[in-house]
Amino acid sequence: MTPTPLLGARTLDRQTARTLPPGPKLPTLVQTVLFAGHRKTFFPRMRAKYGDVFTIRLVPSSRVCVVLSRPEDIRDMFTTPPTVMHAGEGNQVLAPIMGAHSLLLIDDEDHARMRRQLMPAFLGNALRGYAGMIGELARADVESWPVGTPFTLHDRMRELTLEVILQVVFGVTDSTRLAELRPLVEKIVAVRPITMLAGFYPRLLKYSPWRTYLETQKRVDEILYDEIARRRTDNAGRNDVLSRLLAAGEWSDVELRDQLVTLLLAGHETTATALAWAFHELARNPSQLTAAQQAADAGDDVRLEAITKEAMRLHPVVYQVGRRVTETVDVAGYRLPRGTTIMAAIGLVHADPENYPAAGEFRPERFLSEDPPAAGTWIPFGGGARRCIGAGFTLLEATEILRAVLTRYDVHPVDPAPETAKPRNVTLVPSRGCEVIATTR
Repeated sequence: MTPTPLLGARTLDRQTARTLPPGPKLPTLVQTVLFAGHRKTFFPRMRAKYGDVFTIRLVPSSRVCVVLSRPEDIRDMFTTPPTVMHAGEGNQVLAPIMGAHSLLLIDDEDHARMRRQLMPAFLGNALRGYAGMIGELARADVESWPVGTPFTLHDRMRELTLEVILQVVFGVTDSTRLAELRPLVEKIVAVRPITMLAGFYPRLLKYSPWRTYLETQKRVDEILYDEIARRRTDNAGRNDVLSRLLAAGEWSDVELRDQLVTLLLAGHETTATALAWAFHELARNPSQLTAAQQAADAGDDVRLEAITKEAMRLHPVVYQVGRRVTETVDVAGYRLPRGTTIMAAIGLVHADPENYPAAGEFRPERFLSEDPPAAGTWIPFGGGARRCIGAGFTLLEATEILRAVLTRYDVHPVDPAPETAKPRNVTLVPSRGCEVIATTR
């Protein structure tokens, strides 16, 4: 398949530029810095100045990015045939890390085929099979929390969600292998934006820190390929994601490896951050904490899930998702040329008071009422044919971890002032790491 060329400095003519949505005239590098480091304030300012649809320019090649913030426009983006809206092409910066077969990097029939093979491992019966394993890992972890002493809960959540990936997704339970994998995988998931530049400039892979990252990745790959080989010969009675994938489809070793690394990178930091924001809010809302503890005691998974959903609404972990259009399309009243990058601004939708009354307040009850949020206004997992395949797994994992913590502890903030969001790679995390004090109930 021939890649769709980016619409940017080399391919955008003046006449077409005049038909694009309005946007800032700042230099591309300045806009890129604002987008990368300050998108939670940059996007609202652009919307206030230019309206619900605006254009920004980002590296490389001063590419044209049209940002959408109305649910109806984003719904059109998500429901446009995926052959027209390529998500994989928009994520190519991740190729050196996730691999060419990653579900996030492929389009059209390749994507449909891979998604069909992945789905059985993330549906109802399979998810219910993971709950016990996740709950056991969560309970074991929270028992070791410091009591009465400040600590950064985001770090603990990252350690715990990494353990879930290693044992529940990869299916690694051997203590020696886990001890070797943990520090290696921690380096892999700590990928920084500068590392991802190699997706645009492959020649960087010859130099440090890119070469060092690849060396770590190579050792992780060796272990994963060994696990895959073992599982192909002995997969009986196992309930982890890798085993279910092997049972559900025909995979090459490379395809499996790329999906496992994708699940690691897409599902580790995001889930940990969503949980950190949930506890950040519960620690500052005594009545919400009490209601959450009562739900945990009673096995009320619906309310525990609503807590996660509201945390993900109020504090979007991923602020936007993108597509690259493969042909000229009409979106939000504009005719956008082939090669345009379109971004759905999740954070703007979630913070819009037209979609959520008192949008700045933490109210899990929004998702429990007879009048829940309108369709298309809660989109942390994207939408359409590219909606995150691990959405159900994430909500299940968060529910089990919330239960394990809330049945054991009260959680208090070290500083009652809210923590701001700061960028960490592609996510927005609590600025102080969600500092809390846990006390035994």
